[in-house]
Amino acid sequence: MIIICNDSHSDFILLGFSNKPHLEKILFWVIFIFYFLTFAGNMVIVLVSLKDPKLHIPMYFFLSNLSLVDLCFTSSCVPQMLINFWGPEKTISYIGCAIQLYVFLWLGATECVLLVVMSVDRYVAVCHPLQYTMIIHPKLCLQLAILAWGTGLAQSLIQSPATLQLPFCSHQMVDDVVCEVPALIQLSSTDTTYNEIQMSTASVILLVVPLIIILSSYGAIAKAVLRIKSTVGQKKAFGTCTSHLLVVSLFYGTVTGVYLQPKNHYAHEWGKFLTLFYTVVTPTLNPLIYTLRNKEVKGALIRLGRRTWDSQNN
Repeated sequence: MIIICNDSHSDFILLGFSNKPHLEKILFWVIFIFYFLTFAGNMVIVLVSLKDPKLHIPMYFFLSNLSLVDLCFTSSCVPQMLINFWGPEKTISYIGCAIQLYVFLWLGATECVLLVVMSVDRYVAVCHPLQYTMIIHPKLCLQLAILAWGTGLAQSLIQSPATLQLPFCSHQMVDDVVCEVPALIQLSSTDTTYNEIQMSTASVILLVVPLIIILSSYGAIAKAVLRIKSTVGQKKAFGTCTSHLLVVSLFYGTVTGVYLQPKNHYAHEWGKFLTLFYTVVTPTLNPLIYTLRNKEVKGALIRLGRRTWDSQNN
């Protein structure tokens, strides 16, 4: 049997929720509001971390990196999402899909590594407080940040070309809201065993292993905190750690649901909502979680607001 394939470099169609047009209209406004909040919230975190000298410590250096990743991660897919949800036109060019895939994988993997780095930072701060400044010094912070961004980039440069080289035959309708690996693999008409093994291996390395490290770190932190005699000290330690754990739960819980889910129609439909959650909702909640539960960030926001007000009045 001869299979006739379309030009692999022709446009893709992101189907999204095209079978539910009323839902798409609702999602457009919900996502628009969340994107605005994401942009504003994460920009504030980055600016406050840069401007306030009291926040020039490793924890906020990593937090500002996380906010920058969230900003770019959301911006890599949400504008196209809004265009697709607004009207019947759901086309994305091959180049646009390729760029989205590269950036999406790069920043998603970077966030996985950054969350591990932040958990290790909290582990050293709580379990080895006297050696903290010696262990987590500025040079190491920069090296860990480069490691996170570099690992994400390497993952993208390995997996994206392998995915885009697949022949997409008969149609190029991507049954998803973004150009991501699982949906593009499903679209291919050839044997995708190699790509599936590659995706599973990457998922284990970037999702399962980091999650084990994070949970181990917080297990050790919990033991150390319970040994602290001061109630105030316990509350402070638990305050910063629970914020990070909440962020980890939101991100890893939804990403693993997409990349490690069983292959069936029901799971795939839910996968679209999970993709929306970790691309739109989680980046919005991250700055809220860290600011609402963190007195230092709230204090820095107040100081920045006062300085801005004073400079405008003067």
